[in-house]
Amino acid sequence: MLFKNINILDENLEVKEKIYLGIKQDKIDYIGTEMPKEDYGQIYEGEGKLLMSGFFNSHAHTPMTLMRGYGENMSLQSWLNDRIFPFEDKLNGDDVYYATLLGIAESLRFGIVSTTDMYYFCDRMADAILESGVKSNLGRGLTCFTDQDLKDLIAYKESKELFDKYNNSGDGRIKVDMSLHAEYTSNPKIVRQFAEFTKEIGANMHVHVSETEKEHEECKERHGKTPIEYFNDLGLLDSKTTAAHCVWVEEDDIEIIFEKGVTVASCPISNLKLASGVCNVPRMLEKGINVAIGTDSVASNNSLNYLEEIKFFSLLHKEKYKDPTLVTPKQALYAGTRAGALGQGRTDTGKLAEGYKADLVVLDISDTHMYPVHNLVNNVVYSASGSDVILTMVDGKVLYREGEYLTLDIEKVKHEVEKSKNRILASLN
Repeated sequence: MLFKNINILDENLEVKEKIYLGIKQDKIDYIGTEMPKEDYGQIYEGEGKLLMSGFFNSHAHTPMTLMRGYGENMSLQSWLNDRIFPFEDKLNGDDVYYATLLGIAESLRFGIVSTTDMYYFCDRMADAILESGVKSNLGRGLTCFTDQDLKDLIAYKESKELFDKYNNSGDGRIKVDMSLHAEYTSNPKIVRQFAEFTKEIGANMHVHVSETEKEHEECKERHGKTPIEYFNDLGLLDSKTTAAHCVWVEEDDIEIIFEKGVTVASCPISNLKLASGVCNVPRMLEKGINVAIGTDSVASNNSLNYLEEIKFFSLLHKEKYKDPTLVTPKQALYAGTRAGALGQGRTDTGKLAEGYKADLVVLDISDTHMYPVHNLVNNVVYSASGSDVILTMVDGKVLYREGEYLTLDIEKVKHEVEKSKNRILASLN
């Protein structure tokens, strides 16, 4: 495909106008102001549109689309114990498969090309990912409330099988991460053993960290350490790690996060909705930490509207720290694109540059809410809406275009999700 006469956000997130951008197979092959001599096939007319990197959702539980709106106005622990866990206990593989497809459709609608995901029935999630054409860093969440060894846990066996079968499948679209749920749902022996296994196989690690004050302080009471200190001492952060939330981390934690090269997945809307707090993103950016953006699940968000997430990410810290200069539009866009890609270990994507993967989105910038244009980057962050996404491409293939899902039977997906919801609710009543 050749994008013709289109505005782009280049690799430095600078606006370039009237650009030609050619896609060859799964990569960006040409970017220039002149019509290329090579024939790139279908021509996409770019007048009134903006082409930029697709978005990378750095923390999610995609199948929880089934629980959208099911638990509201509750604290995190009540939400989990009274609503989410009983509902999840009724899930089967088909439920997760169709719920994953629904989440993928919503992701594509809002320009998300890749997601760092933690859940279970991950083989069925992998089926959905491979069929739909998106990218995913997929992990089977591991918990342990006994004194068992790691290799005796079902979650370990499923994680290993998932890695052996699916890691780098779909021409690298799926990367299988190891996923420890959290400090409070495991024990030191399991953390140490899981850390050693993750290093042994060369996988990434994905873990919830210091999401709530209660979680953070109770860890200090149990272990005399913060969660970050605890995980670091047990070797968990020796692998490439995405730490979700990090709302209550302390200054010494920030030093460890930086030294270990941990990616922080900030989840602003979910953290606000559950009153968990606000991650100190400005301090982390100042330190040089790779900060990315996650939506968390749609049960605690309640959507995958990624441009909305970027706007919240850019605004929260201005009020929290009483400084309107904090988190610039470029920093917010970088967090949602290149930082997320790097956090997933995908060094070949997340920006518009020749030779990089064609994981792209097109925004319609012709509507009234995008006028006038003093600075288009500012408009994208503060004025754009998720509905402005009109095309999503992964590895050079258009997966969503102007309301059409090219790899999904969206009506069947919605029908099956509704069936799952009704069956589960009937069994709970």
